[in-house]
Amino acid sequence: MDIKHHQNSARGQRRKQPHTTVQRLLSWGLPVSCSRFLWRQPGEFPVTAFLLGAGAGGLLAIGLGAMGWGTSPHIRCASLLLVPKMLGKEGRLFVLGYALTAIYVVMEVWCRNRIPVEGNFGQTYDSLNQSIHGLDGEFSANIDFKEEKQAGVLGLNTSWERVSTEVRDYVYRQEARLEWALGLLHVLLSCTFLLVLHASFSYMDSYNHDIRFDNIYISTYFCQIDDRRKKLGKRTLLPLRKAEAKTVIFPCKPTIQASEMSNVVRELLETLPILLLLVVLCGLDWALYSIFDTIRHHSFLQYSFRSSHKLEVKVGGDSMLARLLRKTIGALNTSSETVMESNNMPCLPQPVGLDARAYWRAALPIGLLVCLCLLQAFGYRLRRVIAAFYFPKREKKRILFLYNDLLKKRAAFTKLRRAAILRRARQQKASRHPLADILHRGCPLLRRWLRRRCVVCQAPETPESYVCRTLDCEAVYCWSCWDDMRQRCPVCTPREELSSSAFSDSNDDTAYAG
Repeated sequence: MDIKHHQNSARGQRRKQPHTTVQRLLSWGLPVSCSRFLWRQPGEFPVTAFLLGAGAGGLLAIGLGAMGWGTSPHIRCASLLLVPKMLGKEGRLFVLGYALTAIYVVMEVWCRNRIPVEGNFGQTYDSLNQSIHGLDGEFSANIDFKEEKQAGVLGLNTSWERVSTEVRDYVYRQEARLEWALGLLHVLLSCTFLLVLHASFSYMDSYNHDIRFDNIYISTYFCQIDDRRKKLGKRTLLPLRKAEAKTVIFPCKPTIQASEMSNVVRELLETLPILLLLVVLCGLDWALYSIFDTIRHHSFLQYSFRSSHKLEVKVGGDSMLARLLRKTIGALNTSSETVMESNNMPCLPQPVGLDARAYWRAALPIGLLVCLCLLQAFGYRLRRVIAAFYFPKREKKRILFLYNDLLKKRAAFTKLRRAAILRRARQQKASRHPLADILHRGCPLLRRWLRRRCVVCQAPETPESYVCRTLDCEAVYCWSCWDDMRQRCPVCTPREELSSSAFSDSNDDTAYAG
């Protein structure tokens, strides 16, 4: 029993610490058997791996997709890389297509149904104004009424059935054109999906063949290497300097970092044209609606024509002839009254503004496009997580290379940045008045505004900062930068001593992480 307990404890000690956050979470939340299966060595559990992979592939794809999921980790990795790729520029092509479709459909319906203006509206309006001004003067007119039967369409002797058929055929032709345009757009979107799939495989190949490709992440294994070197008393990298932090990414930070900001700004600028198009079209919609609504309210005219006449013949006398004339001519006595009202309402536009639903349909894809630009940074981080899950050994090699590369750059920092350090030290010394040093030493309340900065990283001076003791130098270094300078001031130290073999080739420079 003691021997068995000793063997179990030895196995527990030999169990490797998780190198990634995903591995740590899965090891904590899953049973030991599942964790062992996920982090198996090549060749272990071949039947189980094939069946589970084929089953998962069958749920996501058909045919060769299931076979690929069952036999190749490259297929599984590339398939999962579709998710972060859809959050990148490839996925934005989908949303951009839907945004243009929404704008096109909304504006096409708006132009067809919301502005029913006749072609001769301007001429009719001018003629109407001239008629109104002509009514100001005195006039006399003779009106003859004559009723004539006219065809349904002026100038054409066509039946209503034929007109209805022609209008219906025209509508069908326009609808067919719109369906053809939408079908072409669907084909283009399908081609875009092929681009996304190609980008997924391209990322996976670059990840496995180019060790510098997308190798800028300070992962959990990177921190473990740094902790191990710290325990051994070797030079470490964490915390990174400001200049170094601008070139790498901390995956667990919930904010967009400096190295990601340039891509985000560029993608937002690429989204700006479609956003401006939407704003211009919405502004044009509001302007046209306001114009036509003003015309409808202020150009309304109504005419009222009233006429009446009375014909009465009076025959006087009591003779027989008079009575005869009264009976015969009296039948001609008539009276009538005519009332006619008309207005120009059929000639005026009847604008109808777009409702809130139409605006939402056009603006929602644009908003989604902007959100994808902001989420692109986190989607790109997810690409590395997925690739590291399927290729853990490759991820360890990449992190070791990144750590050693940063060590080399920091070791050569003094030689490469000596000119900049000298310039900063001279500028700081030239622009600082001697009274500032006196107030800095004698008045603690003013030290916050009078403190100097590190000539290497420009960090504010703190009580732990080191001030060079050389006369007429007094360059300020924060403690980490002073340690990086190997406690040698590059401002007052001759170049020959800085570039000597005793200074540049130390054990710390050659003892890289392994």
